[in-house]
Amino acid sequence: MGNSRQSQVSSRQSNDSRPSKVESRPAESKRSPLDLDRLIHERLRLGIVSALAVNEQLSFNDLKRLLRTTDGNLSVHARKLEDAHYIACDKTFDGRVPKTQYRLTPSGRRALDKYLAHMEAIIRAVKD
Repeated sequence: MGNSRQSQVSSRQSNDSRPSKVESRPAESKRSPLDLDRLIHERLRLGIVSALAVNEQLSFNDLKRLLRTTDGNLSVHARKLEDAHYIACDKTFDGRVPKTQYRLTPSGRRALDKYLAHMEAIIRAVKD
């Protein structure tokens, strides 16, 4: 069964006569167009990081309104970005009301800049 699957893949690859725009390179050279930062590439996380890149800080409710998402969805995605140290979360209380503020960290800024440069390189490659 394993050989049959391998031969199907091999025959599909050999029958594909379309020219390839992706050059074969050693693993240590340039990254593949498909090798995007998956953490930032997800739509809501990209929205969070982008919004924080142009604002010094935003509250949880500001982000929720801006991105038109739910409490649960925002908190799950923000936590992933926090765990990667891309954003920082400051929680305080105003009386009994919790106030959560987010800001982009220096490593988050670097990750976003790298992601955007990678996307621009993909766009340039497709246009050429």
